[in-house]
Amino acid sequence: MPSKRRSFTAAFVFAALALPGLALAHHGWAWTEDQESRLAGTIEAISFANPHGHIQLRNTAGLWEVDLAPPYANSRAGFVEGAAAPGDEARLTGHRSRDPSELRFKAETITVRGKTYDVYPNREKSLGPA
Repeated sequence: MPSKRRSFTAAFVFAALALPGLALAHHGWAWTEDQESRLAGTIEAISFANPHGHIQLRNTAGLWEVDLAPPYANSRAGFVEGAAAPGDEARLTGHRSRDPSELRFKAETITVRGKTYDVYPNREKSLGPA
């Protein structure tokens, strides 16, 4: 019995230490460039679901995968279902992927239909909304 208990305890400790790191790796900013940039294009698809919203944005470079804030932050900014839809032109500020071969972007502000939504209002920004 002691070896089963030890195995369970080791597995539990490993999971407790590993899971927050995995969540941070996915939802953090480590995969993005430090410098802010702009991105513009036409929304092809949009989701406000957990764990964070998502936009597919097409421009001359191709189809971008754009991470938005979690639903509570999007909602707090007023960026909710109906605020944007496929076919809308959008301008974003935020951070692109560190890997230049990836068309991935993490948005801080979204401007669509003449309104700007700051989904990360407490985050320091070097660019104003486009």
